[in-house]
Amino acid sequence: MTITHDQAAWFHDTFEKMVDNIEQAVLGKRHVIRLALTCLLSEGHLLLEDNPGTGKTMLARALANTVQGSHARIQFTPDLLPADVTGVTVYDQNKGVFEFHPGPIFNSIVLADEINRASPKTQSALLEVMEEGRVTVDGVTREVGRPFMVIATQNPIEQAGTYRLPEAQLDRFLMKTSVGYPDHESTMELLLNSSIRDRASLVGPIITAGTIAQMSGLADEAHVSPPLVDYVSRLAAASRSHQHVKLGLSARGCLAFVRTAKTWAAAAGRDHVLPDDIRELAHPVLAHRLLLTPDAQFSGVSVDRVVAELFETVAPPTERVA
Repeated sequence: MTITHDQAAWFHDTFEKMVDNIEQAVLGKRHVIRLALTCLLSEGHLLLEDNPGTGKTMLARALANTVQGSHARIQFTPDLLPADVTGVTVYDQNKGVFEFHPGPIFNSIVLADEINRASPKTQSALLEVMEEGRVTVDGVTREVGRPFMVIATQNPIEQAGTYRLPEAQLDRFLMKTSVGYPDHESTMELLLNSSIRDRASLVGPIITAGTIAQMSGLADEAHVSPPLVDYVSRLAAASRSHQHVKLGLSARGCLAFVRTAKTWAAAAGRDHVLPDDIRELAHPVLAHRLLLTPDAQFSGVSVDRVVAELFETVAPPTERVA
């Protein structure tokens, strides 16, 4: 069953209302906000990598405040333990039984602030829940519910005392993007309203968790033609054989490409995916999944350059895709 034109129009209107709501906190960053919402509605996770003070945490909090659901913030530090994330089983002497105390991961939207400051052992506590939506503690598996989204931030400047995320964990993030510095007009507005210390507090809930699930289901019904599926497959194959790439696009990455393209198309009010959707989402979906060879890194080759070369090499479909 394909999403109808009326459903696509409703999806578009609701999506834009959410963007407007979040933009109260993150000024002049509609494209980044749209990417974050696309990630949420595609039931994926988002990695924000940017310089300090650009609004990464503000974006995550504003997104969480927009949805009528539970959310939590975990400040990742070197002494953080896996149990601090997933929860712990404690023996109750009065009742004579073991009781599970859920950790902050049992929330709809979880902000993992400065994720690369925690040890690899603690980072690995997120692997199961990000992939399967459940947590296993002391041999007992518990569902975290839907919607569920992890928004992680990391600072690329400071490397001392940090632990680089392994490729297996990076691949579990549906997208990776950056907020960037605000433009002149947005900076002026921020400075003129400097009395507002917490702009995320301006953002109130406008959509329920049930509606998020409904929108996710509608996005899944957006039509993707066989030529577009072939296009994504050829891009993946080209990434694996590229001279500068050691690790190319995985099957999980291909699925991420298609899932996000469906949501992106529905957000534009369309019931079908276009080649332009694939191109627009290329960098946030591909950038963190392509591992360059040591020679390429030493020579100064960037992932952006490799992505551009992939789209120059692989031709988009020429037949009708709608």
